[in-house]
Formats: sequence, structure tokens, C-alpha cells
Amino acid sequence: MKNPIAKLAIAAAVIVVAGLSVKFLTGTGSLAYALEQTIKANHSVRYLHIRDFDAEHEDAPKEFWVACDDQGQVENVRYYMPAWDAPGDGAKSIVWSQGVAKIWFQRKNSLVISQNETIPKWMLDIVQSSDPRYVVERLSKEEQEGKLTLDIQQPTDKSQPIIVTATYVWDGRSSSRQKILHVDQATKLVTAIEYYHRAPDGQFLYDGRQEHYDYNIPIAPEMFTLEDEVPADVIRVDQVTQEVGLPQGAMSDEQAAMEVARLFFEAVKAADYGKAGTLCAGAPASYMQERFGGMKIVRVASIGQPVPYPEPRVGGFIVPCEVEVQSEDGSGLATRHISLSIRRGDVQTQPDRWNIHGDDMK
Repeated sequence: MKNPIAKLAIAAAVIVVAGLSVKFLTGTGSLAYALEQTIKANHSVRYLHIRDFDAEHEDAPKEFWVACDDQGQVENVRYYMPAWDAPGDGAKSIVWSQGVAKIWFQRKNSLVISQNETIPKWMLDIVQSSDPRYVVERLSKEEQEGKLTLDIQQPTDKSQPIIVTATYVWDGRSSSRQKILHVDQATKLVTAIEYYHRAPDGQFLYDGRQEHYDYNIPIAPEMFTLEDEVPADVIRVDQVTQEVGLPQGAMSDEQAAMEVARLFFEAVKAADYGKAGTLCAGAPASYMQERFGGMKIVRVASIGQPVPYPEPRVGGFIVPCEVEVQSEDGSGLATRHISLSIRRGDVQTQPDRWNIHGDDMK
């Protein structure tokens, strides 16, 4: 079974920020030193708008808005992930504030609310990657460690950007890569970062780029809320005010997955849709009743041995089950073979709890 609103906030959040692949650049040498000296020590970025372009999807960039407080800490975040980034989920809009992330899965018409403390850390790194003060410091350290070579070109024409090219040395594990920063000579801010990887023939091939806009231009507060955008009938999955899934305790992984399956079917059998919902990522009871109210379970016949989920990046197990259900016309019983996708750690603040996830029953 796969539940259409059970792709949870933390997984989405991880996919979203991993998609940025932001790495930091710093450097040494007279040119790097000269660049560093042109940056005011008290420089800071409070507001930033970013578009992130993938080489294969130039017409549909990811988009990010970040607001920091007076101390430089991330205060509010919004980002948009186009459908190509996660075809199973579809397009997503995410806002974060005061430790709580809200993700609107537009195709699934669901809004997942979850505690999350990793998003502001990632976004602070993004902000710092736009500030040459931090960039130069980090690039210097990596060059001193022999991880890269650095070239800085500062045109005499002040209307043209400073070009900082960092070429990473192949470490025997990952492919060699190159990043090119464009630094505005007037503001000393990074306006774009280009990403490349080295092909077998030695040429660097373009992977994508980030473009940075609206430095320190205040962002309207309504950008950091979804309440006026989501439909009135959106399915709200609140993972902040309730515990989701089943704690593992002393059970093995396989035992925990099997117990989640058993408890779910027993809950549906007893028409306890609230309990069934907590085992399906925290889905509301009304949604669970609408989805499973027509399945009249008479007996849970068997909970089979879990097998690893076929896609390792997803993790968890598929648990084959058999339940006896009353036929639709009430004339007899039928056996249904149902597989549930079950894994641990979908909710960041509840990492030891096992939960049903996915999109449909099979």
C-alpha cells in the first residue's frame, strides 16, 4: 500500500536542499588576498532570492527565498521545487519558520506540517555562499589542503564581474569538478555560480547554475505563508501535534515493519481511522475513512516476511499481507493480497518510528 500524502516533509526537504549541491569556495595567493581586502568586514546578507537551474531543465528552475534576522540567523524560508525534481511527488511549495516546515504537495492536494531544524542550517550555508567574505575563507582552506587550484580574474572594466574559478583535484572517489563564481565589482556580492564536471576526455561539461537576486531587499511577509494558496479541501497532515508511526523499541527492523502492518489492518477492521492515520504518516482520520471505509476486513489472515524495498534510496521493506474482507454485496468473504511499503525515520523528530508510506495499494 502506498498513501498519497505520506511522502513526508523531511524526505522532501532533504531532496530539495540536496538538489542545490552547494559547496563552498575559498583561496590564497595575491589575487585572492586582493579580492578579500575589497570586502567590508561588516558585510552581511539579510535577504536573498535564488534561482537554481539544472542543465537538463533550464526552463523550470528551483526557486528559493531566504530572510535572516539582525544576527544573521535564518528566520524565514520559502522554496519551490518543480515536478521534474521528484516526479512521484509532483511540484512542491515549502515554507519554514520557527522550526516548523510546511510542504504543499500540489498534485496530491496535501499539506504536510513537520518540525525541522536542518532547513535553516542549509539555507544559512546558501546565504554564506553568496558572500565573498565566506567564499574566500573557505576557498583558501581547501586550496591549502591541496583540494583545488584557483584562478581569479578581475577585469579593469568595473562593470564586468570578477571571475573566480575553482578546479577541484580528483580525489580517487568522485569525479573532478569545477565551479565558477561571478562577483559584482561594485557590491562585492556573488551574482551567479556555475557548476561543471570533467568528462573522460578532460573537457568540463556544464551541469547547471545558481543566479542570485534582490540582495538585502526585504521580502514581503506573505511570501512565507501558504495559507492563502492551498485549496480549502487540502488534506492537512500534522506531524507536529501528534506522534506518527510505531516506535521500534526492542523489535528488529523486520519485526517492526510487520507489527506496523498488523496494527494498521486491525485499526481499519475496528474502523479506528485515527489510529490507521497515525500509521500512515499522520494522515487525518477523515481522509483514512474516505479511503478505507469501504474495505470491510473480517480477519487478518497473514502478515508475510518483509523484503527490502526494491529502490535502495527509498529504504525500508515491502510487507506482503492477506486479509479476509466481506464482498461488496455482502454475500460472502474474499481474500485480498495487499503489500504495504513500510520504513523508519520519515519524520525528523521521530527517527525511531516506523510508518507506512507511498502512493497506492497493491
